[in-house]
Amino acid sequence: MDNQSLAHSRYNCTYHIVFIPKYRRKVMFGKLRKDVGEILGKVCKMEGVTILKAATLPEHVHMYVSMPPKLNVSKTIGRIKGKSALMIFDRHPEYRDRNNRHFWARGYYCETVGNVNEETIKQYIQEQYERDRLEGDSEK
Repeated sequence: MDNQSLAHSRYNCTYHIVFIPKYRRKVMFGKLRKDVGEILGKVCKMEGVTILKAATLPEHVHMYVSMPPKLNVSKTIGRIKGKSALMIFDRHPEYRDRNNRHFWARGYYCETVGNVNEETIKQYIQEQYERDRLEGDSEK
């Protein structure tokens, strides 16, 4: 994915996010599974998150997303889970009374996904330092 931009910055912030239904119950089948995918797409769009790839499995959800650096990852995932749970309860009231009105478990897994590794970044910083030092010597 190419870099995206905000008013004064360019970014490529992508994350792999996984979360599960309460008690890791295998509940997402058939119509519910389709609705969960659709609802997550709508909520992510409302929150300014771009879904690059996603999969709704019977007991968990995988999402590969891009979000601007101005968004707090933890708060954004919390809002996605909260709003999607309410929308799921609206479409499927039979799940509202289960698990004390909680559809998703409290936790989640989040991993940053990048195009470079730690060694590449260290090498880039060292090259920038060397270039700056050489340019400073030539100005004297």
